[in-house]
Amino acid sequence: MERAFPNRIEAGRLLAEKLEKYADRDDVIVLGLPRGGVPVANEVAERLRAPLDVFIVRKLGVPGFEELAAGAIASGGVRVLNQDVMRAIPHADQAIEAVTARETTELQRREQIYREGRPAPELRDRIAILVDDGLATGATMRAAVKALRQRGAAKIVVAVPVGPPDTCHEIEEQADETICLSTPEFFQAVGQYYDDFSQTTDEDVCELLGSSSQERPSSPE
Repeated sequence: MERAFPNRIEAGRLLAEKLEKYADRDDVIVLGLPRGGVPVANEVAERLRAPLDVFIVRKLGVPGFEELAAGAIASGGVRVLNQDVMRAIPHADQAIEAVTARETTELQRREQIYREGRPAPELRDRIAILVDDGLATGATMRAAVKALRQRGAAKIVVAVPVGPPDTCHEIEEQADETICLSTPEFFQAVGQYYDDFSQTTDEDVCELLGSSSQERPSSPE
């Protein structure tokens, strides 16, 4: 197995080294995918001296096999489906509509909790750096990229510490730039590649976003 990252913070520092060309630009925003992507994104934003925000995406897990993604939804009503998985699910359309409704409620809950009254950032004509702690199927990241396209982002950069080669290649075809620091051939789960992969809580996310908004205010629109 390839070398693990000590934790999400160190992974973010290593990612930031690959993103130096975006430092000190007023058209850049760093977007973490909650929850685990936010500590990684915070390190990237801090080192690039760029504003940090969240972009909320929810996986649509297969009923009974929730870890398997049938697709994902993102802010703005975007939904991406994995047709290969959908074909294997009995009564797929009904099942996924029910999961979509439930996950939409959770997405809206997180929007309210994480923003704490702050408006969603303006993304049109900005360079959006999408950060997560790793890719597995890539469903949530694909949904995020699609949603950012709809929001008019000028350039979409996906930056992750680890992911399987095929998923990273797939994201490369959809984003404008993709950085995967590690692409192990025998990938099983993101958590394999971290010494410390402890859960990131809602409170952790709110704390990072709150301190970031005070230290690095968003560029005026």
